Amino acid sequence: MLRYGDPGQIAAAATELEALGYSALWIPDVGGDLFGPLASLLAATTTATIATGILNVWMHTPEETATEHTRLTAEHGPRFLCGIGISHRPFIDHVNAPGTYQRPVETMASYLDGLDAAPTPLAAGNRLIAALGPKMLELARTRTAGTHPYLVTPELTAKARAGIGPDGLVASELGVVLETDPTRAREIARLHLRTYLGLPNYSNNWKRQGFTDDDIADGGSDWLVDALVAWGDEAAIVARVQEHRDAGADHVCVQVLTSDPTALPVDEWRVLAPALVTA
Repeated sequence: MLRYGDPGQIAAAATELEALGYSALWIPDVGGDLFGPLASLLAATTTATIATGILNVWMHTPEETATEHTRLTAEHGPRFLCGIGISHRPFIDHVNAPGTYQRPVETMASYLDGLDAAPTPLAAGNRLIAALGPKMLELARTRTAGTHPYLVTPELTAKARAGIGPDGLVASELGVVLETDPTRAREIARLHLRTYLGLPNYSNNWKRQGFTDDDIADGGSDWLVDALVAWGDEAAIVARVQEHRDAGADHVCVQVLTSDPTALPVDEWRVLAPALVTA
């Protein structure tokens, strides 16, 4: 939401989000300039953490990432949390070349080596891995501050906590729809999920929890959609956020979903703030 679109509107939204009490703002990375938008968000805020969820390791060298982290931290203080992710085979092989995406755990370990060896290293305490499986969670536990699991249920947040240990940071993502009508809410949730349902990294993770191919097919079963996306009024959404906290999340990255994925959900952010920032 805060990565693409009119820079002035995004900066104004970031300033307001911080004023509303939101403690961290997360942006994705699917190509193009990442560090420019990060700098804009840091400049528009004074206290909020600005985090990447995630920085794509196939699209930025470790040296570039470490250098930019050092520069932005020097300019804006220690508020840039670098969430790093391995992305997905279909996307990377399409954007680059077939066969590019190989050995994800080894590739991530090599990337971390590069961050450590950069002229201005990006310290382990300033980076996270978007880890889902046990091997990537182990890498996150031993070489970063923690993990940023995306599209997970509270049960999978609990597995992330178990994998990262008691002291690491678990910052789970949760999509939310401020809508009480089940049919309408699920339509919006499925609009968001339709790309992710075809990505093996996610589907394999859901299957580890007991979901089946039938749950993932045809836009997702109601069971899967409801498990991945919280919907309802403010109280219902806060209750779902609390489930992740009870499962071990230190921070829940709330991604507000609407019928127009290109529009900033400013009204929804405003409505949810009193409940979320005090929850």
